[in-house]
This record gives sequence, C-alpha cells and structure tokens, in this order.
Amino acid sequence: MDAPTNFQSIKNISQNKSDFLGTIASSICLVHCLATPFIFVAEASMHHHHHGDSPFWWQMIDLAFLIISFAAVYWSAKNSSRKWMKSALYASWIALAFILVNEKLALFHLMEELIYLPAIGLIGLHLYNRKYCQCADETCCANPK
Repeated sequence: MDAPTNFQSIKNISQNKSDFLGTIASSICLVHCLATPFIFVAEASMHHHHHGDSPFWWQMIDLAFLIISFAAVYWSAKNSSRKWMKSALYASWIALAFILVNEKLALFHLMEELIYLPAIGLIGLHLYNRKYCQCADETCCANPK
C-alpha cells in the first residue's frame, strides 16, 4: 500500500473506532494513575530510599495518553450527533490536560486525586457517545433506549 492509502485506513479506523479507543485509552490512563503511587512506594521500600520524582519514561506515558485521548476526542466529537457531547468531550480532555500539565510544572497545589475525574468522565462520555450518539442527526439520540 502506498502512503495515502495507509493514512486513509488509519483515518477510517480513527473515525469508526474513536469512542472505543477513547474508552480504552482513558481506562488504561486511569489504571496508570491509580497504580503509580503503589508502584513507587513498593520500589522505594525495596531499595530503602525515596525517589522524589518518577522516571522520565514513566512521565512520558502521561504524554502518550494525552495525545491518544486527544485523537479519540477529536474523532468522537467530529462524528457525534450531539452538540453537548462535543463540548463535554473537549471540556473533559482540557481538564485532563490541565491537571497533567499542572502536575508536571507545579503551577497550583491540586489534590492528585483530581486526575480521576476527567479520566472517568472521558470513559463515560465515550461509552455514552458510542451507544447513543452515532446517528445521522441529533433527533434520533434525544431519547436513549
């Protein structure tokens, strides 16, 4: 296959599976966020010293989740038949991005647990969008079954 065909295939997969990808990426992100404290506490106790920061490669996982989730939000919002869904997806992603950037730069003191809210929000929104908002127009999604 040539490059344009490969790009078109990726684009079609992205458009058709964006909510599934968003749900999976957000779920893995949530597990990553939940597991991080336990992993580093276990590591610190095994080595009998405390690390102030997580390794660079571990921090890059956050960036990868953010990029993947943006792609999923972009395609899901583009293909959603509900206007409020588009706004909700972007708002949740912006909240997730803000919390992650704030965590890296330490701009404001925020509870670390706040990261769970937009991650869970994105999971729920992608699931709802996949089930109820893939219609030709907004009217068919007005009353979910």
